[in-house]
Amino acid sequence: MTKEQAYLQAKKTLRQAGKESPAFDAVCLCRKVFGLDRAGLAVHGQEAAPDADARELQRLAALRAGGEPLQYLLGVWPFLELELAVGEGVLCPREETELLVRTAAQRLPQGGRVLDLCAGSGAVGLGLASLRPDLTVFCGEKFDGALRYLRENCCKYANLHVQPLQLDAFSTEDAAACGKLDGFLCNPPYVEENEIPQLQPELHFEPETALDGGEDGLRFYRAIAQIWVPQVKPGGLCAVEIGESQAASVSGLFQSAGLRDVAVCRDFNAFDRVVYGFRGEKLV
Repeated sequence: MTKEQAYLQAKKTLRQAGKESPAFDAVCLCRKVFGLDRAGLAVHGQEAAPDADARELQRLAALRAGGEPLQYLLGVWPFLELELAVGEGVLCPREETELLVRTAAQRLPQGGRVLDLCAGSGAVGLGLASLRPDLTVFCGEKFDGALRYLRENCCKYANLHVQPLQLDAFSTEDAAACGKLDGFLCNPPYVEENEIPQLQPELHFEPETALDGGEDGLRFYRAIAQIWVPQVKPGGLCAVEIGESQAASVSGLFQSAGLRDVAVCRDFNAFDRVVYGFRGEKLV
């Protein structure tokens, strides 16, 4: 079997399983197994595929056909200009979350202390540090499975000087220990619990703790308003990612918590995706 034939077989497996982008997924798996992207397959596709590699490609294609996230199978996924380690136990970084990072990068004061809570792989905090190296960034994550990837990614990008911490979003003690902040960012779980069974199959491979936002999807936003907003200095920024129908509710929570100039940003699909505001008085 040639490498091209192995690729075509993997693509067929994915197409028959109804995957939205079988060619893209198959190329990504070929890059992992053969080290070849589309251009590489065009040049080296007629070379014989080692039997072990051909079997591995088909094994990965079968797992992907069964719904396992492509990100988990590859073990890494791009976010902004970074390539982050991901796998079982951590939420996969998503392109729409880049809006949260860019929104904060444009509005945070110079040289501030910023916390990324519910950090998962560290995509938000590391992404922010890559855009704003003047900031001191901390990433807080509660669960050991995700914390392992957070620490791995912080080590991989040690030049960004992002510090991983084990923090509970519902702990007033953890909030107090973090001290005062110039910025607070969070992409919390925000799926309503009764909607979780209906999510697309890939999401059921990701940790439910990274998805479940409680009965109305707002459990974490209430904790942010009550516990974490008070840690933000006057003039400091608080910004969160939201579900597409949550802008009004989260904006109301933020306004009640004392944030001013609360605003909503839409993502590339024109969905409400980020809510942000500033604490009290402006920084001088």
